[in-house]
Amino acid sequence: MVLTPWEAALAIMATVSEQETPQRVVVITGMSGAGRRTAAHAMEDHGWYVVDNIPPVMLPLLVRQLASDGITKLAVVIDVRSRADMQHLPMVFSDLAEQGIRAEICFIEAADEVIVKRQESSRRPVPLQEDGRMIEGIRRERRMMSTLRAAADMVIDTSSLNVHQLQQRVAHAYGGDDRDELRVIVVSFGFKNGVPIDSDMVFDVRFLPNPHWVPELRPQTGLSEAVSSYVLGQPAAGPFLSHLLGLLDSVLPGYVAEGKRQVELAIGCTGGKHRSTAIAEEVARQLRERSLTVQVMHRDLGRE
Repeated sequence: MVLTPWEAALAIMATVSEQETPQRVVVITGMSGAGRRTAAHAMEDHGWYVVDNIPPVMLPLLVRQLASDGITKLAVVIDVRSRADMQHLPMVFSDLAEQGIRAEICFIEAADEVIVKRQESSRRPVPLQEDGRMIEGIRRERRMMSTLRAAADMVIDTSSLNVHQLQQRVAHAYGGDDRDELRVIVVSFGFKNGVPIDSDMVFDVRFLPNPHWVPELRPQTGLSEAVSSYVLGQPAAGPFLSHLLGLLDSVLPGYVAEGKRQVELAIGCTGGKHRSTAIAEEVARQLRERSLTVQVMHRDLGRE
């Protein structure tokens, strides 16, 4: 069987042990207008050495040089501004793997319409727009970046995130010092606003009675004790949580073994106000009792 350059690179990367080198390299990439620069600045704030828009072929040399200078955490922004150099990325990742370094890929993306709105507000075209429409340039870029997106260790969809929320996501993933620590993000959301596309697992809690139909609970959220007690007190809530936590107890050690450092769980109800919020908080509480690092985000709270 003949492997593509990317398949060959990923096969080599898979053989690299997390303990072979103290150096950690993260490639920040993704769609123009999605927030790559914000992510890079957030990593810099947490002690990473950040280089923006380096030609990919120079990355192995840069890694060696910084290693000799004692720099152990390097983040590099690589995107379509490199144009033709993007084709060299599989070779670059293979070269790094041969140095004992498994480069991680953090892919930042957003929906087409969100990128259009952001770029129009800043009055800037996208790199591949040329003389055509912006949406055409975005679609060209998405096609060009599709392989990197598929190979990414982490995907952050910023469509519904503000700058501060993106900084928090990056800080949660890359702000610690423990290479082997698994970090968990629990996101509550409303199905009416769409499923978070960057989640690893999605759970639907619409089978629980909706506090929206209880007049005194309707104006409150799942963060209130009254709503939380109502939701968690339902007969089906306890067994559901037991099964969910049992599933996580089974799969999370596997993620650690495979070198995955962040897992995102999405818990959804109709609007993201009551049931999903209460369940997300309870799941986070129980995961913290297991000594895991957990961040909770309520994506749609306030949007109802």
